[in-house]
Amino acid sequence: MAFIAFGINHNTAPVEVREKVAFSTDSLFDAFEQLKGQLGSQEAVILSTCNRTEVYLDAETELQSALCDWLAEFHQVDCEQLKAASYVRSDEQAIRHLMRVASGLDSLVLGEPQILGQVKQAYTSAKHGGMIGSRFERLFQHTFSVAKKVRSETDIGANAVSVAFASVQLARHIFSDLGRCRVLLIGAGETIELVARHLYEAGVRQLSVANRTLARGQLLAESLGAEVLTLSQIPEHIGEADIVISSTASQLPIVGKGVVERALKQRRHQPMLLVDLAVPRDIEAEVAELDDAYLYTVDDLQQIVEKNLSNRQSAAADAERFIDLGVSQFSQWLESQSSVETVRRYRQNSESIKQKWQQRALKQLQEGKSPETVIEELANKLTKSLAHGPTKAIMQAAANQDERSLQLLQNILAESRDNS
Repeated sequence: MAFIAFGINHNTAPVEVREKVAFSTDSLFDAFEQLKGQLGSQEAVILSTCNRTEVYLDAETELQSALCDWLAEFHQVDCEQLKAASYVRSDEQAIRHLMRVASGLDSLVLGEPQILGQVKQAYTSAKHGGMIGSRFERLFQHTFSVAKKVRSETDIGANAVSVAFASVQLARHIFSDLGRCRVLLIGAGETIELVARHLYEAGVRQLSVANRTLARGQLLAESLGAEVLTLSQIPEHIGEADIVISSTASQLPIVGKGVVERALKQRRHQPMLLVDLAVPRDIEAEVAELDDAYLYTVDDLQQIVEKNLSNRQSAAADAERFIDLGVSQFSQWLESQSSVETVRRYRQNSESIKQKWQQRALKQLQEGKSPETVIEELANKLTKSLAHGPTKAIMQAAANQDERSLQLLQNILAESRDNS
């Protein structure tokens, strides 16, 4: 049996291709049934995220062409286009690939934490679909253990690598307890939505969202229990905010120096953090001249992100050592399983030989042959049958001048004599 990893990801295919082969939760059962029926795989896991679609199989042979054809047919996409964007890994390389994926080392954002949960969900779905046997159970549990070590014993996920997350980390440094802070978000686009999510996860519950259109702001505010404002209401409410984070598409500044100056007087000069993630700027640069106002721009945060990304890349080298160890440990387990299977087959063969000559001996006794003759023949036949395999192996090793195998066979036969 061979472990196979086949798929496409953000490095090999644009989003236009990736979205065509994404699996919905409802389609997984049919996919598992087809993998079992058409490709003969008894163990399979399908990992489908916005950045990758991968199929992991335990199959008799490498099935790159057949897998590609199946995936193209299942999603009704062009096979040649899919083939050009796909990759395949087998055995140890497939195991290594799975462990790197689960650890965030193969992600678009190095070290991103969501992928481990996505791999676990893929495994759970496969288990519910009856596609997890003993080998995949061992492989995926070992993979989860390795990924957990990577995240807990390296700094792969310790530093912010997006300006949205970096802005929240910056707020943590200035305010010891974000849960007690009031935050004003200006804008309601993707960046502000991501900032809002990070703030909520950090414990912030006093949120206001100011946007040009109330309807768009309302969509974001509803999910956070936030207050909704228009841009024109900012001057009268900004003084209530400890943290202001802005990201709009405005061509002119929305928050001027005078507005912040009046807000600081209203706050009796309690510090205010202002983070401007917009280009062009939403907050006038002169705000930085005010005492108790701490203004950071997207360029300031980008420097933090670049430094943190560099730190993650250094941590990735440490993570790869955990991957190497994990692959080695699983490979050793596979080898031990192979030896167990060899021993099982050898014992079955020996038992079969015993049963054959035992039945012959019993039949001869029933026919009236003397016990001495029957026992002598049984001993000779049994010895000859059991010695046939080792004798053939010794002669073959001698003919090939294979000293290592000869020494190993001699050691085995010597141990057999000692235990007799």
